Amino acid sequence: MLFIRPQLPLLIARLREPPRFLQVLAGPRQVGKTTLARQAMAAFPGPSHYASADLPAPPDVGWIEQQWGIARRLAMQSAAQGGAEGSALLVLDEVQKASRWSEVAKRLWDEDRMSGLPLRVALLGSSQFLMQQGLTESLAGRFELIRVPHWSFAEMRDAFDWDVDRYVWFGGYPGAAPLTDDEFRWKSHLLDAIIEPTISRDVLQLARIDKPALLRRLFVLGCAYSGQILSYRKMIGQLQDVGNTTTLAHYLDLLGGAWMLAGLDKFAGDTARSRAASPKLLALNTALISSQLAQDFAAARRDGELWGRLVESSVGAHLVNSALPGMEVTYWRERNREVDFIVSHGDRVVAMEVKSGRNKGALAGLQAFSGSFGDCRHIVVGTGGIPLDAFLATPAHEWLLP
Repeated sequence: MLFIRPQLPLLIARLREPPRFLQVLAGPRQVGKTTLARQAMAAFPGPSHYASADLPAPPDVGWIEQQWGIARRLAMQSAAQGGAEGSALLVLDEVQKASRWSEVAKRLWDEDRMSGLPLRVALLGSSQFLMQQGLTESLAGRFELIRVPHWSFAEMRDAFDWDVDRYVWFGGYPGAAPLTDDEFRWKSHLLDAIIEPTISRDVLQLARIDKPALLRRLFVLGCAYSGQILSYRKMIGQLQDVGNTTTLAHYLDLLGGAWMLAGLDKFAGDTARSRAASPKLLALNTALISSQLAQDFAAARRDGELWGRLVESSVGAHLVNSALPGMEVTYWRERNREVDFIVSHGDRVVAMEVKSGRNKGALAGLQAFSGSFGDCRHIVVGTGGIPLDAFLATPAHEWLLP
């Protein structure tokens, strides 16, 4: 039985509406975007055409025009035969790899709207940075975005019968799940089929990188320090590079755009101060951490310090991956007082502390945060608070509800 992700009903419903907007599915590699699109194609009442720009050489403008032309002919044939009001569906996968994709999509989409051709179009991409750049620069007002994040604990539990410890270690890559009984094979698959292609094909080939070796080392460092606050100066020292903080911040943004590694801002109630603070590094799927470690699952579970870092990273990754548009996930620290994660939307703020058995003392950080920013909801995740499995099965926005 094929597992159905929650984004599928939304995509199907939008594709059955009159074609007011391009539908854009954005998310990391190996989380099921192509499967979602093919499931939507199977449910679509008219003919459909699928093409992928993930080719050895990046396709040019002509490739997009060719695929669009095929779909247009399908729509015209459907109209001539009286089927589905002449509708057809075009799915372009990894579209950001085609040169000038957003400009061409804008022109062709506008032509179809002017002519009244009811062609539905879905664009899929795995580079958040470039997808957002193209969408905002050329396609503003013409698209709806469907985020397809890393698989959640609830999805991996329901699809593979995993418990929470297994999810903390093996993360949310469904394609790699059948390999977890052979950890060497699983780690090799993560490194060779997910991490390396993401860096080499989704980042290095699609953005200007003057120091590719530095970006790779930054990713490794970020996974090793996931869940920890690290200044850019200390990063430069750890990386043994003469680069500057602006370069590192840019590379961290690119890795975040590939859904690999984020640098959380400090919550300060002031955007300028927040951006100036040291980032909290966070791997957005714990598999990215564990696949690079020498320990196996059993050894990691016995190592309280390591396991605590993995648990905290899984909580942070869950918050980022499940956050709705407009929500922010940050951290807070003043002197020796710290709060692991702050989730906010407008004037609603929730402070969260993760407890996994490590000796982190009392909840002085939560108390100090309230003293600085006023009373807000406090949540303890893990020992003495909300069980980890229950927390990871709850979308981030639900903690902001009254």
